Amino acid sequence: MEALLPIIIQLVTGAVGGLGIGAALKQAAMSAAVKVISGAVGGVAGGQILTNVLSDPNVAGALSGSLGNAVGGVVGGGVLTAIVGAVMGAMNKR
Repeated sequence: MEALLPIIIQLVTGAVGGLGIGAALKQAAMSAAVKVISGAVGGVAGGQILTNVLSDPNVAGALSGSLGNAVGGVVGGGVLTAIVGAVMGAMNKR
């Protein structure tokens, strides 16, 4: 169970980040499901990247543990949702 908790945190915070960025990007025609899915995927990716960066003892600080998973999830989910929104917006302009 301890191995699943960081992934669950990353999924949930990624979905929140995806919904937040998706709401800010009104010009991209994205459904809520696309925002949640891209946010969750980006959240796991961002959380894993941040976890790997923070595994170095010289870098680890306040963002270790659950807080690092949450921050990585929100940022990763937001970034991937913004990328998906930009791609979908460009595809709709054709």
